[in-house]
Amino acid sequence: MNKVVNFIDLHSGEENKKKVLDNVKSNISFRGSNLWILACAIVVASVGLNVNSTAVIIGAMLISPLMGPIIGAGFGLGIYDFNLLKRSLKNLLIATVVSLLVSTIYFFLSPFKDTQSELLARTSPNIYDIFIAFFGGLVGVIAITRVEKGNPIPGVAIATALMPPLCTAGYGLALGNFKFFFGAMYLYTINCVFICIATFIIVKYLKYPIVKQTDVKTEKRVKYMISFLTLVLIVPSVFFAYQLFKEKKYKQKVELFLKLEFLDKGYTVLYKKTQFTSNPKKIDIAFLRRRLDKDEIKELNVKLKTYELNNTVLNIIQDTTDLKQDILNEITFNNKTMSEKDLIIAKLQSQIVSLKFDNNAILGETRILFPEIANIAIANHVFNENKENRKVITVVLYESKNDLDTIEKKKLTAWLKNKFKTDAVEIFKRQ
Repeated sequence: MNKVVNFIDLHSGEENKKKVLDNVKSNISFRGSNLWILACAIVVASVGLNVNSTAVIIGAMLISPLMGPIIGAGFGLGIYDFNLLKRSLKNLLIATVVSLLVSTIYFFLSPFKDTQSELLARTSPNIYDIFIAFFGGLVGVIAITRVEKGNPIPGVAIATALMPPLCTAGYGLALGNFKFFFGAMYLYTINCVFICIATFIIVKYLKYPIVKQTDVKTEKRVKYMISFLTLVLIVPSVFFAYQLFKEKKYKQKVELFLKLEFLDKGYTVLYKKTQFTSNPKKIDIAFLRRRLDKDEIKELNVKLKTYELNNTVLNIIQDTTDLKQDILNEITFNNKTMSEKDLIIAKLQSQIVSLKFDNNAILGETRILFPEIANIAIANHVFNENKENRKVITVVLYESKNDLDTIEKKKLTAWLKNKFKTDAVEIFKRQ
């Protein structure tokens, strides 16, 4: 048993406590070079978020000096050095204000204000962010108290990610988006508090000497304060984690619905988008060639409940104009740029696909039902395209020795209407 205890004992390889405390105190202050390094790191992180570059963001986190006052606050609480705690919190406040100011100015002046995925990732913290902050903080403090520091410190700076939330908060202020601001500041607060709590726990475990003897009442007050802060931050994060879990489960059900109802039946899905936060929830979908009538769409909406997709509406996009707009919105949301010329090309390509048919394949089927037909050509023709009375007519041109009689024409028309799910089919013999 003693061997096991010695194996995991943190006192082994521990640095001199006075030396550790001196190092912690020297890294608290934000004056001179530290302030300049912080401002430059904020600009680098803001650029990284602006251009959606993970490598640049990581670089900014590595040069950021923000961990100093947070670790100092944890030490101040652990050894009941309230002067150290006060200095640490004061410098953390200065660093936070400077960071917000620099990032807000940057994003206000930046010509690129698209919401990137790296920015969005910092606006909805959950319980997993608490785990990262707490255990990252534990690693950081343990490394600080070692004789050989090793290489955990850069990893802790990256994992706990103090810079990106501050830059995201500045982005929210610059654009007047307070949802982004408060979400990012909540993540920043989580990181600060749980790194501080992790520091407090390690300081207590390693039995750092108390600077000022305190009574039981004061010790309890500190513990109550830590417990209160922990609870206040954990409860909302658990809620956000539950929302994230629900969204992932919902999207899994949507994927199952699309697979069984469309993909397994050979329908090619050109576009899909799930709107989980809307009320009712919405599934937008468009097919490469398949067109559905109102009854089919109604039936599919009823089927949603069998997949436990309650309070959900299925929206089938069949108009290329609507599809173009939805794709454009999706591209903007995901930070992909596409010129108007590219959109026109994409629209024209979509229209060409929707108007063309595989005549050779259709001819093979047609000859089985109508052996007298030697060749066939089918195409969709659009009338009044940009008007409310827009109409698509499927025009069929066939070759045969003799004209089809009225009955055969009716049979061919009915078969093609059913095959292509269309109400308008016109048949002509090639002269």
